[in-house]
Amino acid sequence: MNSISLNSISLEEEKITIRGKTLTIYLPAKLEEVFEGDPFLEVEKFPFWFKIWEAGLVLADYLATLSPPKRILELGAGLGLVSLFASLFGHNVLATDNEDLPLQLIQMSALKNNLSLRTKKLDWTNPELSEKFDLIIGSEIIYKRTLFEPLLTLFQSYLNDGGEILLSHSLERKRILVPFLKEAEKFFLIQTSIRRLKSEQEVIEIVLNRLTPRS
Repeated sequence: MNSISLNSISLEEEKITIRGKTLTIYLPAKLEEVFEGDPFLEVEKFPFWFKIWEAGLVLADYLATLSPPKRILELGAGLGLVSLFASLFGHNVLATDNEDLPLQLIQMSALKNNLSLRTKKLDWTNPELSEKFDLIIGSEIIYKRTLFEPLLTLFQSYLNDGGEILLSHSLERKRILVPFLKEAEKFFLIQTSIRRLKSEQEVIEIVLNRLTPRS
């Protein structure tokens, strides 16, 4: 997937409105142009950044309530919806992902919306960051146990004093999210709330977690 060129795929635009502010987000128009495998057999390779997730909408909405400017690191930014809205709301944002293509799309969307934010390719097991952040955020980033230790190490290494971790996940991920939070409790105080998004077809429940370092 990393070899796929932005010029070789079809794009579409999606307009998203949060708290009265609207952004245009670029995203791939055809899944088959960025993924040729079987999504059931090759889950590890599936480009989960391909779509806008409800958990990202909830996280972006929450960030809109925080007084700017905060220095924010987004992990697994995907199409960048959360980072783009955070930038629109006045925060200083570094959007990261482990693939080049979504980072290029984020820059396209930033240019389209006249926003300024930074992007960086990031390996959670070897993050190579040179700064600390007031907020480290992520939506739908807890999906396998082997990531628990790298993420918790990253959180502790790159969070400013007085900083917070903000995570949002679909309630469907609770089977993996609950064990992660139990591990995180060794280092962080955890607050949890449930947010509900209603559509014509269903009500989607999103878990929002706020982690603050134990003193």
